[in-house]
Amino acid sequence: MILYPAIDLKDGNAVRLYKGEMEQATVFNENPAAQALEFVNAGCEWLHLVDLNGAFAGEPVNAQPVEEILAQTKVPAQLGGGIRDMATIERWLSKGLQRVILGTVAVENPDLVRQACREFPGHVAVGIDARGGMVATKGWAEDTNVTATDLAKSFEDAGVAAIIYTDINRDGAMQGPNVAETAALANAVSIPVIASGGVSSLEDLRALKSCGAPLNGAISGRALYDGAIDLAEALALLKA
Repeated sequence: MILYPAIDLKDGNAVRLYKGEMEQATVFNENPAAQALEFVNAGCEWLHLVDLNGAFAGEPVNAQPVEEILAQTKVPAQLGGGIRDMATIERWLSKGLQRVILGTVAVENPDLVRQACREFPGHVAVGIDARGGMVATKGWAEDTNVTATDLAKSFEDAGVAAIIYTDINRDGAMQGPNVAETAALANAVSIPVIASGGVSSLEDLRALKSCGAPLNGAISGRALYDGAIDLAEALALLKA
C-alpha cells in the first residue's frame, strides 16, 4: 500500500477542512511547496494535491502553488479540483503531473472521463466523494442520487488508473476511515482503490491494510500535520 500525504490548497495555503466545510479550514503551511518537500524528504513516494477553490470554481485556482510543488519535487503527484475539460487535463499532464483526478465531471460528463482515459492511459483517476454512500459533487456542496459503487462500476471498462474514495463525513474529523464501505467498494470493482477520509492513526492504516480488499493506498492529511501519525512508522507499516 502507498501512503499519499494530502496537500489541500485554499487561497494559496496548505490547509485541512473539517468534513469538507470551506469555512472550517485550518492553515497548516503558507508554503505548500515546502510542505511537499518535507513529505518527500521523509520518504513519501507520491503526493495527493487538491485545489479546493478550484473544486468550487470549476476551473484551476491554485495553479501557482501546484506548479511550484511539481517543480520542486521529483515524486509523482495526483491532483483533483476544478479539472473538468480536456484542455485542463492536457495542460496539467504537460506540466509534469502524473495523474489528474476527475470528480464532478465523472458524474456530469462520464464520456469525458472515457475520452481522457483513451488519450492519456494510466494518467486519469476518478474521485468518488460520498456522504452516506451517495456521491457528492462540486466541492461536496451538491448531493446526487448516484451511489458510490454504481459510479465506480460504470467505469470498469474505461481504463481508469485508480479510484480515490472519500467518505466526506470522516474527512478531517480524525474519527477513522470508513473501512467497511471502502473494502466493499474495492471488492466490487477491478479498478485500484485509494482510501481517503478520516485516516488518523497507525491503527487506521493497519485496518485498511487488512480490510480484506487489495487497496492501492491511503490518503492522510490532518493526522500527518498534527503528528497523530508518525510518517516514518506509517511508511514502514504500509511497505511491510
